[in-house]
Amino acid sequence: MAASKPVEPQAAAGLPRWQLALLVGAPLVLGVGAVYLWNRSRSKKERQGKGLDGERKTPEGSASPVQQGQDGAAVRELENMSPLERAQGAKNKGNKYFKAGKYDLAIHCYTEAISFCPTEKMADLSTFYQNRAAAYEQQMKWTEVVHDCCQAVDKNPRYIKALFRRAKALERLDRKKECLEDVTAVCILESFQNQQSMLLADKVLKSLGKEKAKDKYKNREPLMPSPQFIKSYFSSFTDDIISQPLQEGEKKDEDKDKEGEAAEVTASSGYLKAKQYMEEENYDKIVSECTKEVDSAGRYTTEALLLRATFYLLIGNANAAQPDLDRVINMQDASVKLRANALIKRGSMYMQQQQPMLSTQDFNMAADIDPRNPDVYHHRGQLKILLDQVEEAVGDFDECILLRPDSALAQAQKCFALYRQAYTGNNGSQVQTAMDAFEDVVHRFPRCAEGYALYAQALTDQQQFGKADEMYDKCIELEQDNATTYVHKGLLQLQWKQDVDLGLELISKAIEIDNKCDFAYETMGTIEVQRGNLDKAIDMFNKAINLAKSEMEMAHLYSLCDAAYAQTEVARKYGLKPPTL
Repeated sequence: MAASKPVEPQAAAGLPRWQLALLVGAPLVLGVGAVYLWNRSRSKKERQGKGLDGERKTPEGSASPVQQGQDGAAVRELENMSPLERAQGAKNKGNKYFKAGKYDLAIHCYTEAISFCPTEKMADLSTFYQNRAAAYEQQMKWTEVVHDCCQAVDKNPRYIKALFRRAKALERLDRKKECLEDVTAVCILESFQNQQSMLLADKVLKSLGKEKAKDKYKNREPLMPSPQFIKSYFSSFTDDIISQPLQEGEKKDEDKDKEGEAAEVTASSGYLKAKQYMEEENYDKIVSECTKEVDSAGRYTTEALLLRATFYLLIGNANAAQPDLDRVINMQDASVKLRANALIKRGSMYMQQQQPMLSTQDFNMAADIDPRNPDVYHHRGQLKILLDQVEEAVGDFDECILLRPDSALAQAQKCFALYRQAYTGNNGSQVQTAMDAFEDVVHRFPRCAEGYALYAQALTDQQQFGKADEMYDKCIELEQDNATTYVHKGLLQLQWKQDVDLGLELISKAIEIDNKCDFAYETMGTIEVQRGNLDKAIDMFNKAINLAKSEMEMAHLYSLCDAAYAQTEVARKYGLKPPTL
């Protein structure tokens, strides 16, 4: 679709998108190919005292494994030792038991250390509690781990070891919200440099997002997208019977002009009425009219099923769409064009549901039954880009162009596929070839907004910001009601000029044009997180959640929202106020 969201192949390296709502002290760089990479480097010093998985196994202040003389010579008379010295001695003894795997004895020693330690020695007490938590962790006594880590953190609020150990125990106890707050604090304190804490944060956010989205999506009110979104969706099909205007034969039941009445479809066919409503952009009535056609087993039952399924998909009701699509696909006497179109749409639905194998099967079946249909290859090419199968994507776009040489959309997306292949392969000459191809496409197809949008994304990657801005301006000139173009142009201002105010002004303009543009709300929320406006960010993410068109998209948005909320709690509890834009 024109000026769509940036293409994000599933196999792309880099941080999960939720981290944009957590990452602090880093420049906001959004766009194709611009991703934050994990710093996986570890110095030799950092690796000392860690197990094979990189996690620190030993308790705090572990003694050297080399025994320092006989016990009798090493221990002074108890009456000559201060309380803190007694506590340290008990801790050191506990560390030896811990290393030997004698966790009950280690716990006993750490308990002694806690009892001996003066209450004003907060740092030492914090260490003793954390060490005892480490021993409880080895016994998988998660409640005890949480209790002792709470004691440690209470005495040392920025104690990374205790926070992370508590986070892991909370996850085991299925207390995900509290776990997320702890691991968020750890990530911030470690400046997002530790893979262990990053992976736990990612795991918990995904789990929380899926749980919330499953419940919310099941009970959500279906919402019709904006007219511009619907028109863009149908424009991605060139061989789609149901999206074509009413034909002469279908208008035969219109009232006659000589009677001076407005021409309108008066036939009993619900499908023909639905088609007229499409021309009038009266989209809310289409599903009910198609249902009338289906219930009456009318002449256009197959077309009505497909049109109804299409609008179910547009409002995000995949459960209602699938039975209609299945029925059309299994109608052996139905038009091949209709069956192929249904397969394309079901395949796209499967991809949204993260079922790439089923998606691929449907596209391949569509190619088998209707090998001369350019839409099959166009949409399968888009699928291949998402799967990072770029060479196959280029082959599909070539097939689409062969069948329909005037397909500007396929030409532009082929250029983008070639560009992405060259860019990720770090092949400078091929990158330039792809950029030249873009220039040719926008010259030959000056009315294709998608061509300018994709070219602008590639130009942004190449840091040719001024020219990218010109391309977005051409998009806006062609499609003034396309909100996503304003979002992309706003992001460009942030990356190019670091102009936050202008960026937000353009994204606000996108929302003014289309208050159902979830991409605009999501992007504004991400920016507000980095500006430190967490409450506003959460409000933006919640608005995007209410507009999500799939459960997968909703889960992602919940992850962003939960990440922002966790940061508000971390700021409140620990006073962690990271740098902002």
